[in-house]
Amino acid sequence: MKRRNTPAKNTIMTLLKSAESALSQDMIEEKVKGDMDRVTIYRVLNSFCEDGITHKILADNGKYYFALCDSCNDEVHNHDHFHFRCTKCEKVECLDEQVTIKLPDGYVMKSINSWVTGECKNCS
Repeated sequence: MKRRNTPAKNTIMTLLKSAESALSQDMIEEKVKGDMDRVTIYRVLNSFCEDGITHKILADNGKYYFALCDSCNDEVHNHDHFHFRCTKCEKVECLDEQVTIKLPDGYVMKSINSWVTGECKNCS
């Protein structure tokens, strides 16, 4: 779906592109420091997810993190991979390993959300 481009979208996209890992809404709010409100950030992030620009990851700490999609669009998403969250620096990153699970007959998989927590290479 083609949507109108706005300064808020440009700002959030710039933050996501320059980030070394997935960002939570709280992290984005901290970076924009009052330039936009929480609701605007929420709406922009959700529109990016709907349009296949980002994927939303529910972490084991209860927060959602957002990362740019590599090869997704508004119809096809491929996020069946592990995510790693550092318990020291809170960095969240997508790992390259794809997850494959054989379900019983009659079951249909829509997505997988898999987490590994520990210390990243910078913190260990």
